[in-house]
Amino acid sequence: MFDSSVIYSIIYTCEQLNGTECADPIFGIGSVGSTVEGPCEKGMVGKKTALCMEDGSYGKIEDKCVLAVVDDLLNISKALNDSTLPTFLEALKNVTVNNTGSIVKSPATISAVVSILNNVANAVSLSMSKESTENILEIAGLLTSNEAKASWDTLNQNDRPSSKPNNTKIKSSSSSLLNLFETVSTVLVNESFSIETAFILLRKRNFTNSFTDILNSSVEINIPEASGESKFITVIMFASMDNVLPTRDEANSSFMVINGKVALVKTTASIRNITITSKMLNGSLSNPECVYWDFELFEDLGGWSKKGCSLLSRDNKSISCICNHITPFSILMSPEGFKDSEISDITFIGVGISIGSLVICLITEALVWRKISTNTTAFLRHVAIVNIAVSLLIANIWFIIGASLTDAEKKNPVACHAATFFIHFFYLAMFFWMLALGLLLLNRTVCVFEGGLSKTSMVVIGFLLGYSAPLIIAITTMAVTVPINKYLRGNQVCWLNWDDSKALLAFVVPALTLVVINFIIILVVIYKMLRRRAENNATQTGEQHVLVVIARSLAVLTPFFGLTWCLGIGTIIAPKNKGMHFAFTLLNSLQGCFIWVFGTLLDKKVRSEAIKSLTSNDETKNT
Repeated sequence: MFDSSVIYSIIYTCEQLNGTECADPIFGIGSVGSTVEGPCEKGMVGKKTALCMEDGSYGKIEDKCVLAVVDDLLNISKALNDSTLPTFLEALKNVTVNNTGSIVKSPATISAVVSILNNVANAVSLSMSKESTENILEIAGLLTSNEAKASWDTLNQNDRPSSKPNNTKIKSSSSSLLNLFETVSTVLVNESFSIETAFILLRKRNFTNSFTDILNSSVEINIPEASGESKFITVIMFASMDNVLPTRDEANSSFMVINGKVALVKTTASIRNITITSKMLNGSLSNPECVYWDFELFEDLGGWSKKGCSLLSRDNKSISCICNHITPFSILMSPEGFKDSEISDITFIGVGISIGSLVICLITEALVWRKISTNTTAFLRHVAIVNIAVSLLIANIWFIIGASLTDAEKKNPVACHAATFFIHFFYLAMFFWMLALGLLLLNRTVCVFEGGLSKTSMVVIGFLLGYSAPLIIAITTMAVTVPINKYLRGNQVCWLNWDDSKALLAFVVPALTLVVINFIIILVVIYKMLRRRAENNATQTGEQHVLVVIARSLAVLTPFFGLTWCLGIGTIIAPKNKGMHFAFTLLNSLQGCFIWVFGTLLDKKVRSEAIKSLTSNDETKNT
């Protein structure tokens, strides 16, 4: 048995490593693409599996190790009956309490405990006593603690329709835990009683025509009209079931947050509707949705559904929902984004101006391309300007698509992911082409007498730098954050996440780094140009003109883009600062206009050739 307290040393001979790629004290030697098994820590049973990756390390590690004492109880639980059940629950409770730290950190052990509890509930043939019920509440409650959240996140991410805990229809561990209480509520002893533990409150009462109950000042249940017969009703409120249940809804999105206590209501009485008023856990969230847990969603994995439930009212502290059925209820809400109609209007107007400016810029470049690309430097400059304009143009188009997806009533996570990827990629491409333009300026300034790189080499470097680098960054960001549902922002905005994964840094850090590099290039170039002028070193007039145009463009655009995204960081630090949002929105939406003006329009040769081209076209039409 593997003992984590012992330091293991493994020596591999050349013959042993021949043809293998991975070596590890736990998983041993494995070849690339092979799945290997490793032992569990002391006191655990089961196995660990890992995949040997191409980089020589083990990845996709799955820990299926279960606490040995829990595994023993799991085997015993398969043969329980009414007489052995009370003693067994006492033993399970003692094991759970004494090993809480180990259990909550082990996803496989949590899943095993859930299986045991379901076996217990299914073993009851008559009714479950109050004492046994309290033991179940205490055991299950420990599984919902904050310390167990990471383990539940792992279980929810790994749950697949092919897995079937407890050999039942339910196929996810979190759904199975919640379903446990559905089962328990049907086998409780027929008497009124109340049990309150650290994490779960259960009340069973008798009622006839109507029912109202307030649970710990957090949840109020109201049934205004029932069948009229005397019936029992069981209400269970969970203090921290939000640590257990995933936030996936019918659209299979994970934007929302569980923002109210989860409450389960069970009765055999016929009801027309039920009203649930719940205090919000986080008052800063918005867009409330009244939902219930549908065990059959996603091929029986389970998820939140709005069917039969609607929002009744909302105040600063609570949400009221009305539903026409009784199931586990809660509230989903999304993080509140900054919304201002004026800023929204400025954004779309500015982006429209930006797109129009970029189209004019590209048309102008097409009209004068042959006449202004008279030397290598001029040719390379216009290649860079065209690609900067194309990148920003496509990014702006995807921005509008992303904004429409964000504002849509029905969310489309796949389309939102695609829009975010292309916005990220093409915005970065713009910055990398700005760097390519800066490197061109540096190369032609420093190496003007030595010749520098060839025209073909510079074009190849430009395209590799302009598109390959941002593509690698964009794909890597998506590959790392999408599997853990932390690629997009939590308030359903089609843009990179900040609060959870800090995915936005994959744009901000490269962009501002490139701005700093270009700023340094500008300083070096200005120094070189001033030195040459002082030494009266004459260069070709055309070459000198192009270099001055490039330097002027970069001198304006570099600080402009830098300031824009510094303000972007400011909107993250101070998300409710209207002035910050206004300044960022204004500068960001006018980037295209600045590229047209300072990249094309202010170049005298471009202007003159464009005017000549348009004039000659008019004369041709007149004749």
